[in-house]
Amino acid sequence: MPIYKMDGRKDGKQKYRVRINYVDDYGRSKQIDRVAYGLDEAKQLERELNYQIKQEKPAEKITIEKLFEEYIKAKKFELRESTLDKKQRILKFHVLPYLSDVKIDKLNVAILQEWKNNIAEQGLSIRTRKNVYSEFRAMLNFAVKMEYIERNPLLKVGNFQAPLEEVKEMDFYTEEEFLKYIRSAKEYCIESEKSGDLYNWNYYVFFCIAFYTGLRKGEINALTWNDIKNNSIAVTKSVCQQVKGDDRITPPKNKSSIRTIQIPLPLIEVLAQHKAKLKKQQIFNADWFICGGEKSIRNTSIDNMNRLFSKLAEVKTIRIHDFRHSHASLLANAGINIQEIARRLGHSNISITLQTYSHLYPSEKERALNVLNNIKI
Repeated sequence: MPIYKMDGRKDGKQKYRVRINYVDDYGRSKQIDRVAYGLDEAKQLERELNYQIKQEKPAEKITIEKLFEEYIKAKKFELRESTLDKKQRILKFHVLPYLSDVKIDKLNVAILQEWKNNIAEQGLSIRTRKNVYSEFRAMLNFAVKMEYIERNPLLKVGNFQAPLEEVKEMDFYTEEEFLKYIRSAKEYCIESEKSGDLYNWNYYVFFCIAFYTGLRKGEINALTWNDIKNNSIAVTKSVCQQVKGDDRITPPKNKSSIRTIQIPLPLIEVLAQHKAKLKKQQIFNADWFICGGEKSIRNTSIDNMNRLFSKLAEVKTIRIHDFRHSHASLLANAGINIQEIARRLGHSNISITLQTYSHLYPSEKERALNVLNNIKI
């Protein structure tokens, strides 16, 4: 019975608690508690509350597709355009095709495990699968925040695991490999210049910056001559070429990515020569991009030139991002403090740097062993 007798009276009438339990239009259990004096008044209050609940027009329970739309709309004002674009693509390709019409209050372990099995059968790398899970989890956390559901059911299913999958070794250039690569690139640009093509120097400069600074591709593409002062590079922005339409100038990946990088002497010389060539051609503008001019060089062209230069040098072809690994690996093997490497790379947390590069400290391992070896019993 939803009417309970309580201790207390008012104007000679007994005190009653009126309690109504119901499920709202999002599937959440709700409860209304009110107090009335006198049994007739309590029964009348109960009728009024029940009528009020029935008169409320039930909203259609939200589907995964509708949740996706609300989630992306909310994140539009919180994330960089490139990050938002990546999030949208992951959810569109790996979540909506399987669950778009499912009401979020109907999500359970069985449904989510079936979704997880479907993703696992696609043959995606473990890293990609974990990224898919993380994006889906974040969207369902948004549903919890909006009070559409009380808890995130995906947490019970857990992330993808692949304990037997072979761990890929990090790819990078050693000092010797990079010198072969960049010297071949320079020779190619010299030959191109003889035939009147000076544009290829932009790629030579790009790969020099990548190796000597460890900057991300978008950060290099965003550099203008105004960003260089007192032999230092101010990293304050990034260029995104992944979204529809024209290039986007966005903030760097995170707050720690806004940093100042001291330029080593070899790169100072490369930049000075590049600037001199541009001024000689009367196409220098301090507001223009260092690599490209009025518009930064294209990502596809960077990839093509990277393959060409590595082929000419007869060295392995590494990804553009691996030049960043090459920078960090060179410093790590030279015993540079991991905190300085993290600062130069613009990592938001030093644990990211440690997780990625701690194995590249063989000299430290040997030094530690030597210290212990000298403690004779």
